[in-house]
Amino acid sequence: MARPGNLPADRIQEELKTLCGWEVRDAKLHRTFRFDDFIEAWGFMSRCALVAQSMDHHPDWSNVYNTVQVDLSTHDSGGITSLDIELARKMSALA
Repeated sequence: MARPGNLPADRIQEELKTLCGWEVRDAKLHRTFRFDDFIEAWGFMSRCALVAQSMDHHPDWSNVYNTVQVDLSTHDSGGITSLDIELARKMSALA
């Protein structure tokens, strides 16, 4: 399946206006999610994993106790695409 192309910088900035908590860091969409405890953080990651797998689009992320750091980019294209925007929206909704 062909992956979408990189979004232009102005389009990314427009999308960021509707993505609360997300920013561009090191040419990736980035957000830190904080939860009450490890179980809530892990539950969030589990829900996101199911969505990411269904999209065949997987985040770069890490978890330390109640904190989940997420970076999104489309590796095939080497930048931020509509897939990253879509996954960011879904992850925000799951939080």
